[in-house]
Amino acid sequence: MIDDAEPQGELTLRTIAMPADVNGNGDIFGGWVLSQMDMACGILARDRSQGRCTTVAVDAMKFIRPVLVGDVLCVYTRIGRVGRSSMAVEVEAWVRRGTIGAREKVTQAVFTFVAIDEAGAPRPVPPQPE
Repeated sequence: MIDDAEPQGELTLRTIAMPADVNGNGDIFGGWVLSQMDMACGILARDRSQGRCTTVAVDAMKFIRPVLVGDVLCVYTRIGRVGRSSMAVEVEAWVRRGTIGAREKVTQAVFTFVAIDEAGAPRPVPPQPE
């Protein structure tokens, strides 16, 4: 996740930052951004694992710029690594400022998910379909 000129990965989630999500400084609360990223990563991890999965770690979380009320938050995800039962999902959050404003990268991280069965035990991630 080095290239800051264009989003890396697939657009997985889009939402708008609302006034109810601000912190004491008047910017959007970092936890709200983190939760949007977790949801987007969960969508990709569920699709890749073909079933239930859970977040087990968030690594290399980097807040680059603030998210402002009214920004459209766009979350891009891609699979970075697949192990026996785990997957590393690389994620970037970008915003569109204002009505037709500039696109800016605001956050990036790597989320680790584990594929689980109905009892919550780890299960193998199926091979990637051809």
